[in-house]
Amino acid sequence: MALALAAAVAAASCGPTVDVSQGLHVTVVKSGWYDAGIVNGGQNKLVPTITFKIKNVSDQTLASLQVNALFRRVTEKDEWGSGFVTAAGSTGLPAGAETDALTIRSPLGYTGSDQSRQEMLANTHFVDAKVELFAKYGSTQWKRIGEYPITRQLIEKAPTTAPTK
Repeated sequence: MALALAAAVAAASCGPTVDVSQGLHVTVVKSGWYDAGIVNGGQNKLVPTITFKIKNVSDQTLASLQVNALFRRVTEKDEWGSGFVTAAGSTGLPAGAETDALTIRSPLGYTGSDQSRQEMLANTHFVDAKVELFAKYGSTQWKRIGEYPITRQLIEKAPTTAPTK
């Protein structure tokens, strides 16, 4: 069993390297400001969020595909927050296949106690954000696969439904 696993890993690593900046196509499904609830004893919290799909447009299966998101305010160069997701596990993302929708949220965002979430988005001091996506598969290096604006729209929490009896 261990020999078969080692042979599979060796075979996968012997294929040609795919430049993920060319071999992946990102489709942004939605971006906006996620309602992260009430924090710090009564403050509304909004965090930048992106939901996207990735299509493998290369001719290779990309094993252990990972995506890292760096969120920045549009007026700043420094990272504001980041998030990480595994887009495809050890079986990989086959050539021509597309992931399900993936969502990454920054842990950092805006808080406000005297404004509704919609008022926070409309505030004249509100600074928009953007996100840079980076991807890698296997042991390859991280490569930038795109930069996208965070739309100034509220993404509300999905309502939780009580189980029916």
